[in-house]
Amino acid sequence: MSSLRTRSLRAAVAALLTVSGAALATPAFAAAPSAAPAFGPAHHGSHPGLHYGHGARRYDGGVWGGYVAQGSNFNSVSGSWTMPQVTCNTSNDLFAPWVGIDGYGSQTVEQTGVQVDCSSGSPVLSGWYEMYPAPPQYFSDPVNAGDSFNASVTTDGSGNYTLTLTDTTLGWTENTTQNLGAQNVSAEAVIESPSQSYPSFNELDFSNVTVNGQVFDSFQPQAIDSGQYTETALQNGSFAIVPAGGGN
Repeated sequence: MSSLRTRSLRAAVAALLTVSGAALATPAFAAAPSAAPAFGPAHHGSHPGLHYGHGARRYDGGVWGGYVAQGSNFNSVSGSWTMPQVTCNTSNDLFAPWVGIDGYGSQTVEQTGVQVDCSSGSPVLSGWYEMYPAPPQYFSDPVNAGDSFNASVTTDGSGNYTLTLTDTTLGWTENTTQNLGAQNVSAEAVIESPSQSYPSFNELDFSNVTVNGQVFDSFQPQAIDSGQYTETALQNGSFAIVPAGGGN
């Protein structure tokens, strides 16, 4: 792992899950070691601000932003997005769009996406996957702002997970199969800042998001704001992440 990535991991906040609402589990997580995983379970304040918009329940204040479906027996999630041009505001800025299973009401996350790390003062982009609580694993393939991605996580229900990330602009694909005892109780297409410090961007578009082979909308996912970003209405598996006030 490069020194840049090591710094970004050490800068990352160990994610704690304290979700309000009787339907959500609220396990506590032990403090992570100095080489903390960059991405993990959703983190919300004890009393996240519930408000309504776009016809969906929405929560404020978490390290995840986007849409999360809850239930049981989630066996696949897939989606696409294009990486935006990013401006680093501080060296602590760190964020990633990703799709995954678990992490909202559970203690594991099976996820893949693209990280933007500002610890050098400029945005550095890397593809990765993570089987949290194990640390993220980074791909060596090049990633540029403006690249379009397809990503998916699937499970056979016996603890085997296949994670696939494709840069359709540059033409590379990474695929790995990992094993983890997990609950499969949520599915998500989100952005996340483990450091709770986002860089600036104008818009990030998710599209073709499906869960268990069905359009994301059919699972009535809840919307979550994070940092200075909110999300537009989910329509046929597509939505945009935009600065707060720009998508309402």
